[in-house]
Amino acid sequence: MKPMGAFSPEFAQQHGPLVIGGRSAADWVAQAGDTPLFVYDSAIVAARIARFRAAMPAIDLHYAIKANPHGDLLAAIAPLVDGLDVASAGELATALDVKRASAISFAGPGKRDDELAAAIRAGATLNVESEGEAARGFAIGERLGIAPRMAVRVNPDIELRGSGMRMGGRASPFGVDAVRAAALVTAIVAAGADWRGFHIYAGSQALDAGAIIETQAATIALAARLAEEAAVAPPLVNLGGGFGVPYFAGDVALDVERVGEALRAALDDRAAILRETRFAIELGRWLVAEAGVYLTRVIDVKQSQGETFVVVDGGLNHQLAASGNFGTVVRRNYPIAVATRMGHPAADTVSVVGPLCTPLDRLGDKVALPPVAVGDLVAIFLAGAYGASASPAAFLGHPPAREIVTPV
Repeated sequence: MKPMGAFSPEFAQQHGPLVIGGRSAADWVAQAGDTPLFVYDSAIVAARIARFRAAMPAIDLHYAIKANPHGDLLAAIAPLVDGLDVASAGELATALDVKRASAISFAGPGKRDDELAAAIRAGATLNVESEGEAARGFAIGERLGIAPRMAVRVNPDIELRGSGMRMGGRASPFGVDAVRAAALVTAIVAAGADWRGFHIYAGSQALDAGAIIETQAATIALAARLAEEAAVAPPLVNLGGGFGVPYFAGDVALDVERVGEALRAALDDRAAILRETRFAIELGRWLVAEAGVYLTRVIDVKQSQGETFVVVDGGLNHQLAASGNFGTVVRRNYPIAVATRMGHPAADTVSVVGPLCTPLDRLGDKVALPPVAVGDLVAIFLAGAYGASASPAAFLGHPPAREIVTPV
């Protein structure tokens, strides 16, 4: 038997049929018409946002829509946050349906000219990732007769300790090296662009509050140093995000209140050049991961050389991350349950596998579950981020997963 991650608080004490957003998993499947199905509980997302607001009341909150761009979920989130971060023209168009352009920022190291033009035309902020990108933006703005809104994405000379994905302190395709950032700010201002500030992202999926506190303090100091070198104050400093969620056995949830307390102290002590600057934190998975449940139906239970395999109708084509094929080095188990037997004692050790013709399609590896039969629903938790939109949905021609957002 191999351990699995812990259920998030909203599901940990349930016994019997799984309830999501006030209704049983079976009810949601009946409404959707079939499995596989993602159900996103918008009340859980709202609770995460409220917790952030209480911990960091003076900080703007941006949602990174790459975590989950589902239209109904985005429509529920947009009124509750201060900004949206996008990473393509497609995401920009989706964001513009629910948020004013001035509250949208566009990051990404490979923006095409048509994407730059779309952002400039709309009035979104470009998080410029290189001197070449800035030059293209200047030329496009001149052609359109519009001063582009530009922030500089900085590749910081710091990294976020313990993060699942480190994005600073090393050579990177993301952002401009800190040593060159002030010169780029000077060029942006000189070109007559609308200077919007800094975007500084050191890493993601961190559960260590101390590491995040240390990185945020260093990021504020870096922003002050760059502003002083460029002799211009940034209107906004996006401190990045990095807030992780506890997917796996042994993970401990991030102490967000401790992070907020330390951030308040760091901002109280910030340099004079940043006194009028606003600060933002950009979050994706921390807001939505725990709100999502992936429901898939058992189509076979089989034995092979002494092992039991539970074959379900969904797999890595919808839930790549849970299969261990989305950035994890060692495959570990997400929390998983039989949706009609929450809280029931385990009876068997089984591997839950999808329908795809690849041994990589394994959603639960030797996990202890209550009795499982053909027709049962299996639930995989923490499925609200980097699920359907981050998975190879076209692989082997299976239909896409259905998605439902519960009402608040």
